[in-house]
Parts: sequence; C-alpha cells; structure tokens
Amino acid sequence: MAQTTGTVPARAAANTTFGILVTLSFCHLLNDMMQSLLPAIYPILKQTFSLDFAQVGLITFVLLLTGAMLQPIVGHFADRRPAPYALAIGMGFTLAGMLLLSRAGNFSVVLMAAALVGLGSSVFHPESSRIARAASGGRHGFAQSLFQLGGNFGSSLGPLLAAFIVVPRGQSSIAWFSLAALVAIVFLWNVGTWYKGTAAAGPRAHTAAARHAAVSSRQVTVALAILLALLFSKFIYLASLSSYYTFYLIGRFHLSVQSAQIHLFVFLAAVAAGTIIGGPVGDRIGRRQVILWSILGVLPFTLALPYANLFWTRILTVLIGLILASAFSVIVVYAQELMPGRVGTMAGLFFGVAFGISGIGAAALGALADRTDIFFVYRLCSFLPLIGALALWLPRVEAAGDPPSRTRHFGAASRSGSTLLDSDDAPPSRL
Repeated sequence: MAQTTGTVPARAAANTTFGILVTLSFCHLLNDMMQSLLPAIYPILKQTFSLDFAQVGLITFVLLLTGAMLQPIVGHFADRRPAPYALAIGMGFTLAGMLLLSRAGNFSVVLMAAALVGLGSSVFHPESSRIARAASGGRHGFAQSLFQLGGNFGSSLGPLLAAFIVVPRGQSSIAWFSLAALVAIVFLWNVGTWYKGTAAAGPRAHTAAARHAAVSSRQVTVALAILLALLFSKFIYLASLSSYYTFYLIGRFHLSVQSAQIHLFVFLAAVAAGTIIGGPVGDRIGRRQVILWSILGVLPFTLALPYANLFWTRILTVLIGLILASAFSVIVVYAQELMPGRVGTMAGLFFGVAFGISGIGAAALGALADRTDIFFVYRLCSFLPLIGALALWLPRVEAAGDPPSRTRHFGAASRSGSTLLDSDDAPPSRL
C-alpha cells in the first residue's frame, strides 16, 4: 500500500512537468507566430511604403537585433536571480508591437513596431528556456526540442495566416493577432507561478566555476567559438530563405504573392518538424554527432537548390528545413553542458546570437540583392554549410556519460516522487 501511494505524487509531478513543457511550447508558438508575421507581409509593406530590398532587410535587422541585444543579459540575470513573471511582462511588449504595426502609417513606425516585437522575444526566450530545462527531468534535448518545436511551428504559421488574413483584409487586420499575445500572457503567468514554487527559482550562488569534468577551460573556449561559427552558417542561410524566399519564387517561377507565402509556410513547417528530431536523437547518440551532420550534411541540397526547377525546389527546401532545424536545440543543450550553472546565460547567448546573426544577415543579403540579384544571393549562400566541418573539432562532452545518466535520473526521480528539477538548477541539498 505504501509503495502504491508513493507513486501518486510522482505521477502528478511528472504530469505537471510535462504540462509545463507543453505550455511553454504553445506560448513559444504564439510568440514566434507573431514575430514571423512581419517578414510574411514584406511584399505588402514593400508595395505600400515603396521600399527597396535594403529597407526590407532593415526591418528584419531591427526585429532580430532588438530580439538579440537583451537575451544574454536577461539570461545572466536569471541565473543569479530568476524572475518567473518576466515571461508574462515580456509578452506585453509583443502585444504593443502588434497593435502598433496594425496602425503604422510610415516606415519609421514599422521599425518601432518591429523593435517592440523583438524586445518581447528578448525577454521570452532565455527565461522560458531555463524553465524548460528545469522541467526536463534530465531529458534536456527532448525538453529543448519540444520547446523549440512550438517556436518553429509558430514561425511557419505566420506566412500562412498572412496569406489568408492580412493579404485579403489589409494591414489593420494585424490587430487581431494581439489576442494571441493576451492568451500567452495568461498562460505564462501560470507558468511563472509554478516555477516560483520550485527550488530552481530560489536565490542561489552562481556556479560559474562548475564545468563539465571532461572538458578543460581552453576546450570550452574553442568549443563556444566553433558553436558560434556554426550558428553563423545556419542562421545566415535560414535568413536567406525566411526573408527572401517569396521574392525568389515570384521572380524565378512567377508565382503569386499568396502562392509564394504558402511555399514559405511549407518550408517553415519542415523547419518545425526537424526541430523535434535533433534533441531526442542527441540524447541518445550524442550531441556532437547531430550538430555535425545537421549542418555539414545539408550541403548537397543547398548546392543543388539554385539550379532546381519548381518541383525540386519544393523538395529541396523541405529537406533543407528538416536537416538544418535539428541542430539548434542540440547546440543550446551542448553549450549548457559545457557551462553548468549558466543555463540562462547560455540560452540567452545562443538565442541572442541566432537572432542577431539573422538580422545582420537579412540586412546584408538584402543590400547584396539590390546590387546584384536575388538569384546570386542563393548561389552564394549555398556554400555556407561547409562551415559545418568545424564540428569535427568539438570536444565529446558526452564522454562523461551525460545522456545515459540523466535519463536514469529522470526515471529515478519519477519513481521516488521527488520534484523534477535539473541538476544544474536545483541547489545541492535537493540532489
């Protein structure tokens, strides 16, 4: 009887933890759906305000740079002093950005709206990534993939909703998307309440000195530099597709705006599907292997894309999205394992760098397209995955037995009924 009774709180804890992961993923969907809506309506904004490609790239630059600037700072602060309700407050900036975008009457106001939406994301990503890790029960790759799945799926919804709502109804219809921000605020407030009651939310010493036992300080520095180079390769290429794929399709294959946006949705949906693959596979076979093959392995497809007809363009972009998307959640978890005790800092750094690289890349590629053409941009970007070869020099963090031991820890925690907190987040007395 005692054994049967003891499993009840364990099951409740497991269910609550999974519910938190699903809630964070859903809110990530809403956040990134609203964020991706702006690039999806670029053809409308370009025509309405008579913009050139450089100005279109500047919108993306502002959106993603503001989404990048504060993320490492927020993550570093959260490691020292977690602020669970910051998630709901940050979503308020996104709400304001959506409302402003729906009423924007000139290019400057569009930039202001983009900055607000980016600011909301800069608060959302590092703290929600911390909470996802705390709720992972040791399955870090799975938790990060599930969290990012919502974001990538939300990104894929932006172009689809733009095609069927904003294009026929006009710019003012963007205001309806502010309801998504309101829903997210309610859910995130509840997540904050849950997180506030866990040991991970309490003040504790910053364990900066704690590092993976199998990796030296020099290896950590080299590994972080390699990971940043890999992010450059991945997100510059993704920026070329997410920002200019519609223009590429319209210019090369003479598709309508609505048809091009549907094709963009298909690509982004493939990115969303690929996201859920990388984390669990990394938990099983090792993150280094997944990082290597997800970036370098996509090279044959990117090289073929600029020369493909419409049918093969659809196939290749789906394959590219699936393979490339599997890398990011694994890179984030790999970095967090390199630097235990700096979970939020690493999440903020890599989400922030990803946003910043995407913004700078979009602006640079837009300027390059103005000077040459969009087809030259895609031929040039097709070589970027070659940088993935640098992953061969990443240290084998899993050599110390992280994935297997943490999976067993999850099962043990579930059977014992203990609170499912990650070992990097819980204080020593609770381990």
